Amino acid sequence: MTPTQHLSVTVDRRRSVLTGIMLGVAIMAAIDEIVFHQLLRWHHFYDRSTPDISLLSDGLFQTAYLVLLVAGFFWFADLRRRGTLAPRSAWAGFVLGLGAFHLFDGIVDHKILRLHQIRYGVDLLPYDLAWNGAAVVLLLVGAFMIWRSRDEGRTPAARR
Repeated sequence: MTPTQHLSVTVDRRRSVLTGIMLGVAIMAAIDEIVFHQLLRWHHFYDRSTPDISLLSDGLFQTAYLVLLVAGFFWFADLRRRGTLAPRSAWAGFVLGLGAFHLFDGIVDHKILRLHQIRYGVDLLPYDLAWNGAAVVLLLVGAFMIWRSRDEGRTPAARR
């Protein structure tokens, strides 16, 4: 191949969405940990044991989301380096990841496994509705963004 010839590279929508989801999950986990666990002190990741175990569970939770965040940024950087990043798809995945973590936390962690509640000593219904409602809104916005980015990377002839 001569220097004037260019290799045609297509965007990788699937991997861009997955990278966005990974980063969205990690960022929402970080927000949950920093805001609700540390600043507001409403709960820990696991509240059904001693304070030491609760603190340990928060540390393990932080480790998990930091690993996910670093891995997501490596995937993102690799997509950019290869020229295959589909930015709108990645943003859509990011918003889906935010909502997916939030809904998983609200349904599975809070209600099914009962690892912790959003808050203690209050009527939970308004908190649960706001928590899970916000998650559903994020998922709907992310799904709309995925739908809007479905043609990303296709040639105009292939979009018809």
